[in-house]
Amino acid sequence: MIAGISLKSVLETDAAQLRDVATHAAGPAGALPLKPEMLLNEPSGNLFGLSQNAGMGWEPSRLLDPEFLILSTHGGMRAEDGRPIALGFHTGHWEVGLLVAEAARELKALRATPFAGACTDPCDGRTQGTTGMMDSLPFRNDAAMVLRRLMRSLPTSKGVLGVATCDKGLPAMMMALASAGALPAVLVPGGVTLLPESGEDAGKVQTIGARFAQQQITLDYAAEVGCRTCASPGGGCQFLGTAATAQVIGEALGLSLPHTALAPSGQPMWLDAAKRSARAILRLHESGLGVRHVLTDAAVRNAMVLHAAFGGSTNLLLHLPAIAFSAGLNRPTRADWEQVNREVPRLVDALPNGPRGFATVQVFLAGGVAEVMLQLRKAGLLDTSVTTVSGDTLDASLDWWSDSERRHTLRSKLQQLDGIDADDVIMTPDRARERGLTATVCFPVGNLAPDGAVIKSTAIDASLIDHDHTYRHRGPARVFTTEAAAIAAIKSGVIGEGDVLVLICSGPKGAGMQEIYQVTSALKQVPHCKHVAVLTDARFSGVSTGACIGHISPEALAGGPIGKVQEGDLIEIVVDSARLSGSVNLVGDADSEFTAEEGTRRLAARNPRNDLKPHSALPDDTRLWAALVEVSGGVWGGCVYDTEKIAAALDRQVGK
Repeated sequence: MIAGISLKSVLETDAAQLRDVATHAAGPAGALPLKPEMLLNEPSGNLFGLSQNAGMGWEPSRLLDPEFLILSTHGGMRAEDGRPIALGFHTGHWEVGLLVAEAARELKALRATPFAGACTDPCDGRTQGTTGMMDSLPFRNDAAMVLRRLMRSLPTSKGVLGVATCDKGLPAMMMALASAGALPAVLVPGGVTLLPESGEDAGKVQTIGARFAQQQITLDYAAEVGCRTCASPGGGCQFLGTAATAQVIGEALGLSLPHTALAPSGQPMWLDAAKRSARAILRLHESGLGVRHVLTDAAVRNAMVLHAAFGGSTNLLLHLPAIAFSAGLNRPTRADWEQVNREVPRLVDALPNGPRGFATVQVFLAGGVAEVMLQLRKAGLLDTSVTTVSGDTLDASLDWWSDSERRHTLRSKLQQLDGIDADDVIMTPDRARERGLTATVCFPVGNLAPDGAVIKSTAIDASLIDHDHTYRHRGPARVFTTEAAAIAAIKSGVIGEGDVLVLICSGPKGAGMQEIYQVTSALKQVPHCKHVAVLTDARFSGVSTGACIGHISPEALAGGPIGKVQEGDLIEIVVDSARLSGSVNLVGDADSEFTAEEGTRRLAARNPRNDLKPHSALPDDTRLWAALVEVSGGVWGGCVYDTEKIAAALDRQVGK
């Protein structure tokens, strides 16, 4: 309860403060290190910049040291002792200011001048099931644009360090760094939250509402585990969701130093990564190596390989193409993803994929990205000739890692702390095969998804997979046009065993391509949940489980046939987890069953449903984003802004 606040307390200032006011100050001591040619030739902005730097307290004699920009997604405000003055949106950006400070101190110690700026980011976990989710994916493009503008607004900068952690801020940061071209850039990942000594991880705890509704847990239990789940104040979630996968991708691209993704936030070695990254950017500057030397088509393919080996979040199918596009490279296509996932074995046992499901900090101690790369190099699946931000080749980094004290110490530490053999977390291909690890991502097509869709085949209950490694489901459609209606139906028992829950109007045009973890988490608590499939033009959280097919394209509001499905239509889903192929087809209606080919003809003859419309709370900002990304290549193009295509489309409209 907020105490009563008087009008007087809002308007009036203590009289002593009014008397203690000044109009002049002495100004910094010393003089700017100016030379005649600077006054004659430098832009006035560069000269005034020196004045401002001195005014902020920088030593005048060091004003001509090379300047480097540190950008972050820092949010909230911490006291010196770590206690909150103002909260951030999430733990992922709460501590990154410490990384910024560590990198800045190192740059200063090495005779460089650090600048720091920030563009904070929202939290998908916080906005699940709320209208805030409609701003989530569009925010990524906005943040990338702001970060790029900040980079260009310090034209004297010799390079950029980017510090970020979570679902949208980290992809946005990588998109911005990717655009740096000739300038060097290094990514410092924000790491992960520690596990609670007792309780639940941040993925499972997001189901306390659904489990309480099903009378599976008590109110006291929900309150206790909910309080403890974020066991340390900083870092991304403990599962291999979008945040953790994005950190993996950053290191796989060569943008981060080896073995920095997934580090435990707040720990000394986490801070050390920022210090070493500061050294790295100076080394890149001295060597004349820019981002364009690091980000190549080969580096992008390496990132796809690591995504497959980790079994990463499907949201990176949106983000990696956007990073490639920002670097002026070829965007991975659906066919490229299919090929990589067929060639590359999954080697990592992490939450939520399993089979045992280790937390991200345990994956880090087992060796993280660097250890997985060692296995992939042995298998001949990586291009190790690429340059990384170490200033040397990936081969050189892996040679160092293989024999490093860091590797051997941390892998032993995992056994000591948690009784876990590192080789059970990150496996050889043979061991992974013996343990039953399979590839994660499959791309079904069919008359309901002619442009494709995505499913994490590892999320399907293993008991539903036939002896031929294939999941098959035929069931009646239960159609919903809003997430809230779908959740209400689940909680009220309307969704029955064998049903296919079809959630439409949730793609870019309908709801900003919202993430619908709340739907899958609610379903997971229903006794017959494994016998319910989900089809949607929305996207899923990296921690979602079940037979959930998302990214269905075209979306309902773009004329996709998914928008023609009627209540009770018979839908057939086939997912071959061995061949990584699949289909999703209309094969019947209220009157009869028919073939998929006949389903295609009938869908073509049908009109769209008459209840298709965007969400009533869809922001105008998101409507604009949806229109721009549709012109720019849509979902499979990474939801980017392609300026040339947008301008051409506008020119055509003006020409009419």
